[in-house]
Amino acid sequence: MFEKTAIITSTRTEQSVEAEVDNIRVNESLDAFIATNKIHMRWNGKIYVGNMHGMEFTTPGPKEIIIKKGRY
Repeated sequence: MFEKTAIITSTRTEQSVEAEVDNIRVNESLDAFIATNKIHMRWNGKIYVGNMHGMEFTTPGPKEIIIKKGRY
């Protein structure tokens, strides 16, 4: 399971914002939503990268939530 939010950073201005994420495919792609705008982001081997309106955005992705079941 993953958190529903991730920190998205603009590579031009280095400003970061928290965005909702959906359709997470580990080490493949994810969709980020910022103010009703959808950014499709692809995994490049280190981070997720996406473009919108001529600007590039990056994110390490949402944090993984580990749930242990059974005996510990």
